[in-house]
Amino acid sequence: METNAVIEFLSGTLPESGNKWMQLIIENSHHYLSVINQIELLGYNGTSLEMQPLEDFVQYSSVLPLSEEVAQMTIQLRKTRKIKLPDAIVAPTAIVFDLTLVTRNIADFEKIEGPTCRNPHLI
Repeated sequence: METNAVIEFLSGTLPESGNKWMQLIIENSHHYLSVINQIELLGYNGTSLEMQPLEDFVQYSSVLPLSEEVAQMTIQLRKTRKIKLPDAIVAPTAIVFDLTLVTRNIADFEKIEGPTCRNPHLI
């Protein structure tokens, strides 16, 4: 799951169908975050009240490391595409671990061959 999808889920700003879909994923299957998503979520300088849901979500998630394979794929991706570093890490993480990438920003990943993306706003 990408950072925006997690924040929108936790803040209740997803459409009802997307919220139910995300809830099913979280309750009935393993869900994963890239280490970059963990950094983005927990790097927010919020109050303890704001941070608690983020901390709980990350703790309940499986955080995937920046493996050598992900790093090398990220390097190649950055050499061939103009892409923000977080997105350049998230996409290879989804590819290497054979995961569907849950994101509102599908356009950010359209030109990258490999990751399957789902937009919780369009479920």
